[in-house]
Amino acid sequence: MPHLSMEYSAGLEARCDMQTVARTAYQAMIEEGIFPMGGIRVRAYRADIAIVADDHPENDFLAMTLAVGAGRDTDTLKAAGDTIFAAVQGALAGPLGTPHFALSLEIRVIDPALSWKDTPIHARLSKKD
Repeated sequence: MPHLSMEYSAGLEARCDMQTVARTAYQAMIEEGIFPMGGIRVRAYRADIAIVADDHPENDFLAMTLAVGAGRDTDTLKAAGDTIFAAVQGALAGPLGTPHFALSLEIRVIDPALSWKDTPIHARLSKKD
């Protein structure tokens, strides 16, 4: 498990290609090297209704939440967060160059006692090695 959820305002789609933003984040997660490929998920959800800050019609946002399994120290997760955030900042240079955009990333560590999984993806990917 590292699952990256990206929630964004509908207006952002007119300013950038969200598929590219998601792929950029995915590639940064792969390159960071601390996440098992079989557990990586990147999902993007458009918020059709969103009131951002002062409700200016040009305001947009992208809020990212990265849920990870326990076992990595804070410094390792901070470095991964820095890498992912910087990559997405690059993909969103246009919107970030305006006074009407907000970008955020939060990392949440999941308690293994409260997390259930059943996936054969890991076994399939391990056969490729």
